[in-house]
Amino acid sequence: MKFTFLHTADLHLGSPFVGLTLRDEDVAQRFAKASRDAFSDLVTRAIEANVAFVVIAGDIYDGDWKDTSIGLFFNREIARLERAGIRVFILKGNHDAESVITKTISLPDNVYQFPTRTAETVRIEELKVALHGRSFPERAVTDNYVLDYPNPISGWFNVGVLHTSCDGRPGHAPYAPCTVPQLKSLGYQYWALGHVHEYEELAWDPWIVFPGNIQGRSIRECGPKGAVLVDVEDTEVVGVRRLIVDRARWATLRVDLAGVCDEAVALRTIEEQIRPVSVEAADRLLALRVTLLNADGLYRAVQGDHQRVSDEIQAAAHRCAEDAWLEGVHFEISKNKNNAGLATEALAGLDLDSALATLQSDPDLRAAAESIIAEIAEKIPRGVYAEDAALGDNLDILLNDARVLVLGRMSDR
Repeated sequence: MKFTFLHTADLHLGSPFVGLTLRDEDVAQRFAKASRDAFSDLVTRAIEANVAFVVIAGDIYDGDWKDTSIGLFFNREIARLERAGIRVFILKGNHDAESVITKTISLPDNVYQFPTRTAETVRIEELKVALHGRSFPERAVTDNYVLDYPNPISGWFNVGVLHTSCDGRPGHAPYAPCTVPQLKSLGYQYWALGHVHEYEELAWDPWIVFPGNIQGRSIRECGPKGAVLVDVEDTEVVGVRRLIVDRARWATLRVDLAGVCDEAVALRTIEEQIRPVSVEAADRLLALRVTLLNADGLYRAVQGDHQRVSDEIQAAAHRCAEDAWLEGVHFEISKNKNNAGLATEALAGLDLDSALATLQSDPDLRAAAESIIAEIAEKIPRGVYAEDAALGDNLDILLNDARVLVLGRMSDR
């Protein structure tokens, strides 16, 4: 028997974008709506592919609902799958755990939700498919759920569904930890994992897959995002295909301006490097962070006018693509230039780099700085700014920007 099913996870419906400041409110709303649009497209593609069923391995929502609009949206899209005769198997993760979501909307009859008390097996008799899974009862699950997963059904195609950090992934809380050998030992033919936002194939015999999230939400989640189509024949996986559905793409660009002192030359160089990134993003919204390496010459040329450079780079981005928008522009000025023309006299007696390095490495100073950043973040209108912004990452960027700003201000004196 041949069939195809869809494996997705980490929809994070209702999650705002992180750190993207836009003057155009209409564009900001399009970015904010990207996760919903990506999921709608995913449902359309599932119907077009005539999948046998859909597996969602956790984190449908980003947290508790402020109102029922997110739940109604998800219900509407799942109802499209029901009308197409496609069953949906849902497992709750840390962001949509039983204790986190306090509001509910009744879902269509094509939905099965894995329980929280123990791992359970559900069968699709006509396909001879058995799905095994357990939902999160609360946000922080530190137990190894795999140890209690059921044995496979002999002669059937067995799918393990699990929201997990597995043996640990950078930037992801260590929830439901387990190892690849433990997953393999159960004898399932496919593991549908969730929680990690990057696409990753942990193993191929059997297939153990993180599909990643369907829509990047910050500069930490760059590149194509989507789900996977799994082709099965005679209880064996014969193909795993990525299905890219993101509607907004995040990208970083590092432009080396060593030896470039002319502003026009620098801007042409930057534009030339933006163009291929915009082409790859195709017709999607593009949020771009540009870091200018060895930018001493350009910084002198514009007399430290960061806003002017940002505006010029935004204009260059729009010449490459209508929907290319800057997430940020950052200068990196060579640290050995303090005594080579940048504020030489003004900086006499001040070891700026040493002072900033102390702030970066001293845990007490770093904690105090992050507390200030968090306080500021609380006062920013939510718009497209998320609660879980990486304050540690932001601090390192802000320290570099502070260094550039101080050099510019001191040079003006």
